[in-house]
Amino acid sequence: METELEKLLTSSYKDGMISFMESHPESFDEAFELALVDKQPLSWRAAWLLWSCLKENDERIKKYTGRIISGIKSKNDGHQRELLKILLLTNLNKTNEGLLFDLCMDIWEQINKDPSVRYTALKMISKIAGRHPELKEEIKFLAREEFRETLSPGIKKVIDRMMDEFNNSSLKKKKTEGRRKKQ
Repeated sequence: METELEKLLTSSYKDGMISFMESHPESFDEAFELALVDKQPLSWRAAWLLWSCLKENDERIKKYTGRIISGIKSKNDGHQRELLKILLLTNLNKTNEGLLFDLCMDIWEQINKDPSVRYTALKMISKIAGRHPELKEEIKFLAREEFRETLSPGIKKVIDRMMDEFNNSSLKKKKTEGRRKKQ
């Protein structure tokens, strides 16, 4: 038998789903459990809905982080993208960061995957690398044309801007660290 949330995921518009989640916080765990399995199209939609309802560093994500990371690989491209978007909202511990970085590298390097999931994976890679300057060379490697050839011109421009921002923020960070050492 379908739950109220499952019915809503197949028959309602986004605003209605968000209103439901706000007025039924007890459905949050059900939505996460649904997002973590492969019951399409409900699972993809549950992940999409959760991302739409979550705030930056939402405490409710923490208990699911490891399961999200371990489950991403087996999902289809759109579902992977939505799960990655959820993880973009949270700060991860070092272990989860390492696992997710490797996973996102695998996704990015698969040039025949959907460009939107590859772009989201690259955003996660950039976020993690922003906290670990020693990964800067890996980011430069990922921006090579062989990884970009299957992307649209629009996505390539967005990635160019992302790389410029990443490089500029890395330079600013180094300058700030240099000034601190002199003091």
